[in-house]
Amino acid sequence: MVKQERAARTRESLIQAAAKAFDSAGFDGTSLGRVSAGAGISMGALTFHFRTKADLADAVQLRGVSLTRDAVKQVICSRTAELETVVAITLALVGLLEESTVVRAAARLSRERAATSVPWPSSWVPVVEDLLDRVPEQDLRPGTDPGVLLSLVSHLVTGAEVHIRNDIRSAEKKRTRTVAQVAEIWDIALLGVFPALRVP
Repeated sequence: MVKQERAARTRESLIQAAAKAFDSAGFDGTSLGRVSAGAGISMGALTFHFRTKADLADAVQLRGVSLTRDAVKQVICSRTAELETVVAITLALVGLLEESTVVRAAARLSRERAATSVPWPSSWVPVVEDLLDRVPEQDLRPGTDPGVLLSLVSHLVTGAEVHIRNDIRSAEKKRTRTVAQVAEIWDIALLGVFPALRVP
């Protein structure tokens, strides 16, 4: 039991160190040596848990996808109106990107590893797409294309990710400013989409 707990702690330390490295330098810019040093764990222990850098990246992405799915489920359970839920999911995703290095790394790795089996967008894009498809027609301005709204969400989330990663200020300041900015952008967009709705 003690041995299993120690192995689990080692694996967790490696995932966290790998997430930090991947978030900062990307897949190509990260070496196993860098992760080993960042975790304070020997290369032998690292390769015992993860044989290759790809295996390590998969583990980071799986964790990021899992965290994101949980957050999206939480939002869905607390909302009923489809468009309002989409807005809330967008803000939750931005909050996750600010607060979780693992989620940020998963997002970056999904773009850099085209053949990945665990793309981060799979944890939220299908949900948002389904919600937008179910928005009552009378709630949208005539001619509004749900596909364009999905693109808006994708651009907001991707832009927020890049902004957060490049921002050199403290995490708390980033969180407050980025989520607030995205909320303001949604508010402006909704004036032309669903005038009766405002960002909660």
